Amino acid sequence: MRTLLRLKLLMSEVRWTMWQNRSSSNSSIRSLESNTSILKHLISKITATGPISVAEYMREALTNPVAGYYVKNDMLGAGGDFITSPEISQIFGELLGVWCVSEWMAAGKSCTFQLVELGPGRGSLASDILRVFSQLKAVLGETDISVHLVEVSPKLSQFQAECLTGDKTQTCNDDQLAYRSGTTRTGLPIYWYRRIEDVPRGFSVFLAHEFFDALPIHKFQRTEKGWREVMVDIDPESPEKLRFVVSHSPTLASSILIQNDDRRQHVEVCPEGGVIVQKLANRIAEDGGSALVVDYGHDGTKTDTFRGFKGHQLHNVLEAPGMADLTADVDFSYLRKMTGNEVTCLGPVTQRSFLKNMGIDSRLQVLLRNCHDPSARAQLIHSYDMLINPEKMGLRFQFFSVLNRGRLAQYRGMQKNTAPVAGFAELDMQ
Repeated sequence: MRTLLRLKLLMSEVRWTMWQNRSSSNSSIRSLESNTSILKHLISKITATGPISVAEYMREALTNPVAGYYVKNDMLGAGGDFITSPEISQIFGELLGVWCVSEWMAAGKSCTFQLVELGPGRGSLASDILRVFSQLKAVLGETDISVHLVEVSPKLSQFQAECLTGDKTQTCNDDQLAYRSGTTRTGLPIYWYRRIEDVPRGFSVFLAHEFFDALPIHKFQRTEKGWREVMVDIDPESPEKLRFVVSHSPTLASSILIQNDDRRQHVEVCPEGGVIVQKLANRIAEDGGSALVVDYGHDGTKTDTFRGFKGHQLHNVLEAPGMADLTADVDFSYLRKMTGNEVTCLGPVTQRSFLKNMGIDSRLQVLLRNCHDPSARAQLIHSYDMLINPEKMGLRFQFFSVLNRGRLAQYRGMQKNTAPVAGFAELDMQ
């Protein structure tokens, strides 16, 4: 999932070292200013209106338009705060590309095919998937394929444009729903949006890889007086620091978001994630297609999972807001409940099971047969182990799918998670 930051090579040139130190110092000053800006803003807000929800705290720290983490930082890769599966191995993206084509085929081979990714990171996953699409041209035929990325970070959208188009994009007019458009390296039209609602309607395969875990959550604690919301307040002993407190009385969120049958002592709920999965479900029900959600999470069993990452290390979530990634495990039971009755859900299944069902072992052997460089072979094996090892990403990450009800109509009556859907059962491409 998130790996340790590799140490930089020592610089022997004195001039280079001095320049590096000045650059690092300037970067640190900018980071400190960004951190101070959000912290002062939060303290002012709390002073004026009282403690804020964890959801509001996350929203400010991650997406504040001036100094939010996702707005200002390059958080991916070895130099960032975390590394995702597509950055670890090309095999991951290739197998998801095969999944997309498999689902398109199983749904009846629509004449139009929209690949929609939510929070595409650096574009690595989409790049690997599009390479698979090019290799399967004979299967896809004359299908009208287009790529649609939902991205709020200006910096990440630039990385994506470079990765997927060679930065051959243009800014769209204000009256257009997309804010950027271009042509991929493989010749497909590609568009960027800030909201899911702006993506055109039509048969779509939606991908959300490590997207839902960063959405704001509300935290609740069971007390003798019933459920109470966990809030963020100013620490009275250190007025320039923040702390968690439990609300004395019910809040609107604690009154409407907690399920009566929940037996846990501590619960995290992501209403924004629920709204988004409802939008996906409605589109899939009306327009056809499917969604694949890949994230670390649970099926309604975990409690306190809210945490921060900075420099590939765990980080106190209330320190340096805007300078660290904030995340919480996805509750797939909540997502399933929010999809409604017009779609079918499969999973969650572990990443290990999904990738093995998709044929990762066979794909690794093919790559090893065609690779004669010892270091490259070692990297392939290492990446494979990182993805499926139960002690690494294999069990931590879960795959969850939302499908049009008609997709599995002929297979009704089969046991849960045994339906013939790629990844959730052994792959069968015909």
